[in-house]
Amino acid sequence: MMNHMLTGLALLGLATTAAAEELPEVTVHHDPMCGCCKVWVDHLEAAGFEVDARPTDAMYEIKRELGVPENLPSCHTAVVDGYVIEGHVPAADIKRLLEQRPDAAGLAVPGMPLGSPGMEVGDRRQEYQVILFDEDGALSIFNHYAARN
Repeated sequence: MMNHMLTGLALLGLATTAAAEELPEVTVHHDPMCGCCKVWVDHLEAAGFEVDARPTDAMYEIKRELGVPENLPSCHTAVVDGYVIEGHVPAADIKRLLEQRPDAAGLAVPGMPLGSPGMEVGDRRQEYQVILFDEDGALSIFNHYAARN
């Protein structure tokens, strides 16, 4: 019986490793002085993403080049499997985006809402939305996070 349990645990470990290996690398452009960007990178890595963090002083130019809508800026901009990720987007929403593969340019969490990944302060959270955007500027709500005190 013990051997069957160990075999099962070993297979579970292999399945978990295989699932993590299937996630594409995320390239994160961020200001070299930004602490919350590093915490967001840690959040992605904890969720199984491999991250290539690239400090830069050219954030405005990168956002413009990647097509981030001017009304959705945040402190860091990432690219994953052809999608742009702007700001403190939860890893679970990025995974859902990659699974569903909508015809869109990417996701954004505008600003730096308290309680979003990388902006945690205890259990508190401001209400915020994850916005799906396309190259033509069309926006829709991809996910909604309620406030929590």
